Amino acid sequence: QVQPVESGGGLVQPGGSLRLSCAASGSIFSIYIMGWYRQAPGKQRELVANIIGGSSTNYADSVKGRFTISRDNVKNTVYLQMNSLKPEDTATYYCQVVVADLSAYWGQGTQVTVSS
Repeated sequence: QVQPVESGGGLVQPGGSLRLSCAASGSIFSIYIMGWYRQAPGKQRELVANIIGGSSTNYADSVKGRFTISRDNVKNTVYLQMNSLKPEDTATYYCQVVVADLSAYWGQGTQVTVSS
């Protein structure tokens, strides 16, 4: 079992920045993928960014050039630096951790609201 815990959400004006953090505890020795998804009201959950094996990254087209994902393997923490935020980035952001057997674990979510 892995327990991801997110932090760092909040209210920010358009053009602003936020950094999300997700710390994983539990059976952390077998972590394979760490990533972020988001879900806006009335929409499906979508991949924002993930990092595979500690170095290979993937981003949704809508966030490329604005968001950066990184991982601290010592702290078992994944970060999402979000710059140039837009109102359409408003959503609940969820951390996902995938372990070696491809079991996926989800955090409880953190709200990001981009509004003036």
